Amino acid sequence: PVPQQQQPPVQQQQPQPPVQPQQPQQPQAPQPQGWSTPTGPQPGGPGQQPTGMPAGAPLGYNAAVELSSDRLLRNQPKSRKNNAGPSRFKLGAKKEEEERQRKLQLIRTPVMSCYRIAVISLKGGVGKTTTTISLGSTLASERQDKILAIDANPDAGTLGRRVRRETGATIRDLVQAIPQLNSYMDIRRFTSQAPSGLEIIANDVDPAVSTTFNDQDYRSALDVLGRQYPIILTDSGTGLLYSAMRGVLDLADQLIIISTPSVDGASSASTTLDWLSAHGFADLVQRSITVISGVRETGKMIKVDDIVAHFETRCRAVVVVPFDEHLAAGAEVDLNMMRPKTREAYFNLSALVAEDISRVQPGQGWGGQQQQQQPQGYAPQQQPPQGQQQPYTQPQQGQGWGAPQQQPQQAPQQQPPQQQPQPGQGWQQQPPPAGPPSGWTQ
Repeated sequence: PVPQQQQPPVQQQQPQPPVQPQQPQQPQAPQPQGWSTPTGPQPGGPGQQPTGMPAGAPLGYNAAVELSSDRLLRNQPKSRKNNAGPSRFKLGAKKEEEERQRKLQLIRTPVMSCYRIAVISLKGGVGKTTTTISLGSTLASERQDKILAIDANPDAGTLGRRVRRETGATIRDLVQAIPQLNSYMDIRRFTSQAPSGLEIIANDVDPAVSTTFNDQDYRSALDVLGRQYPIILTDSGTGLLYSAMRGVLDLADQLIIISTPSVDGASSASTTLDWLSAHGFADLVQRSITVISGVRETGKMIKVDDIVAHFETRCRAVVVVPFDEHLAAGAEVDLNMMRPKTREAYFNLSALVAEDISRVQPGQGWGGQQQQQQPQGYAPQQQPPQGQQQPYTQPQQGQGWGAPQQQPQQAPQQQPPQQQPQPGQGWQQQPPPAGPPSGWTQ
């Protein structure tokens, strides 16, 4: 009888801890609307996931769970760990080491105002998203400050599938919440972070919803995001005439054109440059970088050297990215799983991008006194102890992301091109161009 008396209290304790009181805690974080992180349902069996799917789950939820990289990749290779000090690359001979350190210092150039990179192409499937995520991850790992990539593809972009999602929020959710976004932590609820430190904001996988992200939405989002992130990459859609593309081009500091080692891929990339030059973006084209993505070393049909020579006459630089099976898998991108040559190519691309940063920095050129200071990583709450500067709310004059800067006060009449925001002017949103090129759609 003694054990029989012990059993009833055990049974009485079991109905007491129902998790119902914890359920109201979950809706406390519904500010970024969307489905919860896919990592939760993954441990369950395939047959149990549809029944446990949230009632308000958006289009593409089952694909994010059932077709995740954990399920589809046969064997995930181990990360290649390099002991290279501050940089994550192995250093070779003395000359190579000096050259790599020079590029590393370029990549770590302090950013005084938000620097915006647009990745575009007329042709789909050429590697825009792969280039965006790989370049952003390289910059984030080497600079050690906040780097953001956003998906502006109106046709169900896949940027959100190249990083393990931490939230179901999309760029549309962020635009709707702009009045409540007053700090970095407010924005962080809408982003997912890669192991490199790169943060991404995904777009809706439903084209009926993603196409509503227009020019005004993009400008409003960039105005808010630019106050917290020193470098922002935009993964654009296929084509040049959709509404948000106007803002992408108007606000871009650096343009990256994506091509493939093929006749149609190279022709489409060259046509992209022709269209941009004919519609008022000739200066942006001259400063652009062409990336030839997915070049196989064993390929013999295409003369890649001729493609490189063609774009060298039209752009500032050309980078050839070799084929990489890790990137071709279309799963989450991990720098440590790339081939050394592939990672080296994105490192060189990052250095080329950084060469242009000094151009948009007012009163700052590479090799000057300011760059001799060691970058310390972007931290909005840690500002140089200067009496004239206030705690961080937005970039201040003479103060850059990554290192303290001391610049003389500049006259407001001296302004860079109209696409560039002026430090100290409040990062106000730029109005749309007075006369948009023909062919734009609203």
